[in-house]
Amino acid sequence: MIKNHVIKYFDELREVMSKIQPDRLEKIINLIMDAYKKEKQIFIFGNGGSAATASHFACDMNKCASMGLKKKFKVICLNDSISSVLAYANDMSYADIFAEQLKNFLKPGDLVIGISGSGNSENVLKAIKYANKNGAKTIGLSGFNGGKIANVAQFSFVARINDMQKIEDVHLVVCHIIMKIFLRDREIWRRKFTLCVKSK
Repeated sequence: MIKNHVIKYFDELREVMSKIQPDRLEKIINLIMDAYKKEKQIFIFGNGGSAATASHFACDMNKCASMGLKKKFKVICLNDSISSVLAYANDMSYADIFAEQLKNFLKPGDLVIGISGSGNSENVLKAIKYANKNGAKTIGLSGFNGGKIANVAQFSFVARINDMQKIEDVHLVVCHIIMKIFLRDREIWRRKFTLCVKSK
């Protein structure tokens, strides 16, 4: 019984992974590289499991992808600032927890990445809308049929499956792919964008 559930889970995960279009990931990677090249900030955030994915991505990019570079990625995870999140939620509303933080830090040309499994998280949508109105570039990661964020964000990536856990699995894999590409293909990016790499 348990074995059958395990097999079914992996079969369904493989199916949704097989539908991912590499050009969608390439677009995200190019947006991140453009932010790096122009020394722009990258903001990322989400709720619940998506918050964990956002935090994980910030760690991977700030540490792993930046290792050995004189010029680092500037990735800020807004849901990691627990005191700020709780203060805004308590004094204003939970819908404001990300947009209000962006009001403190966002500059034109920055990249904003919102993650919402349903695509309908009000706090994520509100932050994306604020970023759109204030000169930032925006990416939305969601699942199911995309949700509202697929139409609000300037660029969207949708894990098309009706299962929140598998949506979160796909999002984390996407984040790992992005980090690994910057890590493994550093020489390609160095030649293309003249990165400053520490000599060994």
